[in-house]
Amino acid sequence: MGRILSVDYGRKRTGLAVSDPLGIIAGALDTVPTHTLMDFLKKYVPQNGVDTIVVGMPRQMDGSPSESYAYIRPFVRRLAEEMPQVKVEMFDERFTSRMAMQAIIAGGVPKGRRREDKGLVDRVSAAIILQGYLDSKGSL
Repeated sequence: MGRILSVDYGRKRTGLAVSDPLGIIAGALDTVPTHTLMDFLKKYVPQNGVDTIVVGMPRQMDGSPSESYAYIRPFVRRLAEEMPQVKVEMFDERFTSRMAMQAIIAGGVPKGRRREDKGLVDRVSAAIILQGYLDSKGSL
């Protein structure tokens, strides 16, 4: 079993998280400019034994895809085409940004650092998406 990487896709920045080798615990990895995301993934995935990529699926409260799904869908399609050896799945990302901000505040990250590090919420959101995915698969 390889590592699992999650993607919190954004128009400007994309947050990334990765599982431990056993697929039990998610950890924030990095935030990359979205226009460089595919190049980053093409290097990172084979070097780190990633066999599954989980992309956050933006949904409305009623479960239907949100407006942002329109720009995430082409990325998911391209990812599957350019990296056919990797399993690509989507996972509900509702409330992850809010949960990430609450976790960051609860963790004592000063307001100045939260303002300065705009990618922090993206990374933590990716970790929340991934942990939710791992938990749903019974990896614990």
